[in-house]
Amino acid sequence: MLRRLIGVKLKATRLKRDMTIQGLATTSRVSANMISRIERGLTTPSVEILMKLSTAFGVSLGYFIEEAEKGASVILTRHGEGIPVFFFEDKHQIVNLTQGIRDPGFSVFIDTLEKGCDSGAGGMVQSGEEFAYVLAGHLEFTVDDQPFELRVGDSIAFKASQPHRWRNLYDGRTQVLWVVSPAPNLK
Repeated sequence: MLRRLIGVKLKATRLKRDMTIQGLATTSRVSANMISRIERGLTTPSVEILMKLSTAFGVSLGYFIEEAEKGASVILTRHGEGIPVFFFEDKHQIVNLTQGIRDPGFSVFIDTLEKGCDSGAGGMVQSGEEFAYVLAGHLEFTVDDQPFELRVGDSIAFKASQPHRWRNLYDGRTQVLWVVSPAPNLK
């Protein structure tokens, strides 16, 4: 179990940093074959190898192991009990519905946008993929300078590496369900 969890954490960390296995091998001085075996859960790395990998990522030695001890494999979030992760001047609130899951590959958020709220003029860019589903209200998404109007029940999925932004077009509150992969580091 620990072997698999370390492998999943190593791969997720590498991908979040847009590194190839070969790039990590060069930086850490751990063979690409060993990194691949660890990521696939085929071997448990020695302390020496974990030290090299943690140094390459600039994290503590316990980074890969502590994740195995923290979190749960099942998270139940009751209505109204999501964990608030962002508030901006009472206009924009984000609540995390998947906080606490062990080794997450994605995160789910409810985003509440008051009238006139937007993400700003510049386009956001991240790694991975994003999915948004409008629960209430009316929203405009712009992805790679192409505008899309979304109403209740509409959704959009896109590569987060494409410049994107949004704004609430509704004369009231808009709520959006977001699925983001890989899960952002909210620590």
